Amino acid sequence: MGFLMAVLLILVATCAQVSMVMCYLQLCVEDHRWWWKSFANTASAGFYLFLYSLWFLSSKLELVGVLPVVVYLTYMSMISIAFGLMCGTVGYLSCFWFTRKIYGAVKVD
Repeated sequence: MGFLMAVLLILVATCAQVSMVMCYLQLCVEDHRWWWKSFANTASAGFYLFLYSLWFLSSKLELVGVLPVVVYLTYMSMISIAFGLMCGTVGYLSCFWFTRKIYGAVKVD
């Protein structure tokens, strides 16, 4: 198992735990609309990645001309969207599993 696979597993575990905690807090205040919020809580990492790429472009990269900047922003937007979709999907699926488990354990007499 490589280093990148270990990092990916840590990312998936972190997204799942954050999503479950946020979903639990949301269910505690009796807000039952957790579907999109569970996706958005973890998909916001893609937005953060894009903001970081903008900072990196303005402070560290020294690209000359418009075309390299456009290519960089295009690739980083695609990577950020893919990253956000991956993290959001992990968050949604883990929150779905979590709510099924906690409501499945409730005994109705």
